[in-house]
Amino acid sequence: MTSRISILITGASGGIGRAAAIECAQRGARIGVHYNGNRERAESTLAALSGDGHQLFQCDITDPAAAQQLIEDTNQALGGLDVLVNNAGISQRYQFDEIDYATWQKTWQRIVDTNLTAASNLCFLAGKKMIAAGGGRIVNVSSRGAFRGEPLMPWYGASKAGMNAMGQSLAQALGPKGVFVYTVAPGFVETEMAAAVLASPEGDNIRNQSSIGRVAQPGELGKTIGFLAFEAPEFMTGCIVDVNGASYLRS
Repeated sequence: MTSRISILITGASGGIGRAAAIECAQRGARIGVHYNGNRERAESTLAALSGDGHQLFQCDITDPAAAQQLIEDTNQALGGLDVLVNNAGISQRYQFDEIDYATWQKTWQRIVDTNLTAASNLCFLAGKKMIAAGGGRIVNVSSRGAFRGEPLMPWYGASKAGMNAMGQSLAQALGPKGVFVYTVAPGFVETEMAAAVLASPEGDNIRNQSSIGRVAQPGELGKTIGFLAFEAPEFMTGCIVDVNGASYLRS
């Protein structure tokens, strides 16, 4: 893979996506900075990228037609699509006994639509482009919650477990076509999405779950994603890379 590749990163206006964009731009890639609602933050990410040729793309990825247009626009504007980073995701926490059935249904639908269905659609659309171009890579951002259970947000854990299974299945389906699929499963990361929980009384307990006594910094995930996008051996396809400070160990 040459140094001047084109990468689309969803949810790149902040947190892990922003860190991944900065890391991959430093490695020489053209970056498609995707955002949904906050253009100002997306522009801040764009301004932080080294090199040139980067582009902003606004899209509600839960809209299948809009997702298709996003891939078409990215492919055209960046001169191809070598790597897709499926990072966009949302979460919502509720106590089981504090919500009603309507909220339960609405929350499941919203989280799964964003975290899993939209990601699967982008994998399909980008995968087709990559196959036509002779190959590529997909990096999906999952969560340790896929393995350890999430009692306050079962919809989130389920969506991320689905992402893991999807990545492994696509690695088998697309490997013969030269498209390699990797998954990153972080624990808590110091991002805007986690800020309220980490600032709450629960924060110290979360930090102490790691043997290092803290949560991850976005740049640590950015470096991991950069490695998978540029350097990871093809034979790692289908892998799930845990980046959680030993807060959850699978056997």
